[in-house]
Amino acid sequence: MTHTTYADSYLRRILKETKTIAMVGASANWNRPSHFAMKYLQTKGYRVIPVNPGQAGKPLLNEICYAHLSDIPERFDLVDIFRNSEAAGAIVDEAIALKETKGIRTIWMQLGVRNEAAAARAEAAGLQVVMDRCPKIEFGRLNAELSWGGFNSGIISSKRRKLGA
Repeated sequence: MTHTTYADSYLRRILKETKTIAMVGASANWNRPSHFAMKYLQTKGYRVIPVNPGQAGKPLLNEICYAHLSDIPERFDLVDIFRNSEAAGAIVDEAIALKETKGIRTIWMQLGVRNEAAAARAEAAGLQVVMDRCPKIEFGRLNAELSWGGFNSGIISSKRRKLGA
């Protein structure tokens, strides 16, 4: 699969089948994008388990934070990577190693995060991969939500329509 564009049906299926997300790089700082995305996804019915070594053992948005994916005692469907592209490789490798025991089906790398080699390893292991996208943004876009998060949904425009259009 090329990872420059994704069919809406592919993203929609992943988001529909996902129930529990492990968010690597979740932040306790309320104004960080990962904190905002975690809170939003929780309001949409997902369980989001935060992963951040600096916050391990502490509650974050009513979930206990873990240092590593391997520390999470429950199963989870999707690994959402809020780390840089270089760090994504080791996270993907840990997810591949845990795929069977944790039930992982999808690797999702956040906006600006691309690691082609890691994506190829994940796909070879049978995992679905999304890169350079945000599940919060894609959920809102695919569900035609008005974009209270500041992203253009394409539903409402302040531009005047041209006559006859």
